[in-house]
Amino acid sequence: MKLEAICKETVHLAREVGAYMRREQSVVTAADVETKSLNSLVSHVDKEAERRLVLGLKNIYPDAGFIAEEGTGEPNKNGANWIVDPLDGTTNFLHGLPEYAVSIALHDGEKVIMGVVYEVGQNECYYAWKGGGAFCNDRPIRVSTNPHLSDSLLATGFPYYDFHKMEAYLNLLRECFQKTRGVRRWGSAAVDLAYVACGRFDGFFEYSLNPWDVAAGAHIVEEAGGKVRAFTPTNDPIFGREIIAYSSAIEEELVQLVTSHL
Repeated sequence: MKLEAICKETVHLAREVGAYMRREQSVVTAADVETKSLNSLVSHVDKEAERRLVLGLKNIYPDAGFIAEEGTGEPNKNGANWIVDPLDGTTNFLHGLPEYAVSIALHDGEKVIMGVVYEVGQNECYYAWKGGGAFCNDRPIRVSTNPHLSDSLLATGFPYYDFHKMEAYLNLLRECFQKTRGVRRWGSAAVDLAYVACGRFDGFFEYSLNPWDVAAGAHIVEEAGGKVRAFTPTNDPIFGREIIAYSSAIEEELVQLVTSHL
């Protein structure tokens, strides 16, 4: 498997589908929006983007199955799978905000081996393949080297349907406000992870996420020299619905802070 070639073909596909979404953003109306569950929205753009991605990815690596947000394609239970979020940040997209992304990962059955996050609004494509390093628009990227949590800028996602950890989460935020330079909530976990990978954010944490939200971004963070883990050490950060991503410089402080609450 020539991962670099597969990755670059995937980048090209992500940019093509992103261009389609950018054109559609100006014409989507409230009538186009469906509610899948509480605060989980979808439009024809998500569905069409996923259809285009699945079709293109089948041509790039036909042996892989699909784990996709809108259910297109079938998963491969004993081998490789594409993990696809056609539009991460749908609520932003539908409200005319620029922070949304195409997120594509390739999982070999044991681990993620390639990831692409195309942040459409900023026209920035982040990508990495196993052992190849991490890039944004063809430039190498690395995680932050800032050694102090007190000088760090963190990212998170606010709970929007799963509120069972709300009190603990608010207590964590309170402590973050007091011990860091601030916390940002972009509304796209894929973008948050990409920003950790390039050093804009020093760390990121969130719970109740799906594999298509985090698989690509988590791999890019690791290839950029960062680390990814779940709140619980034995849990899986891709499929376990909880994640912390960070540079090793603030690992001890950030992990202790998050896990002491969550």
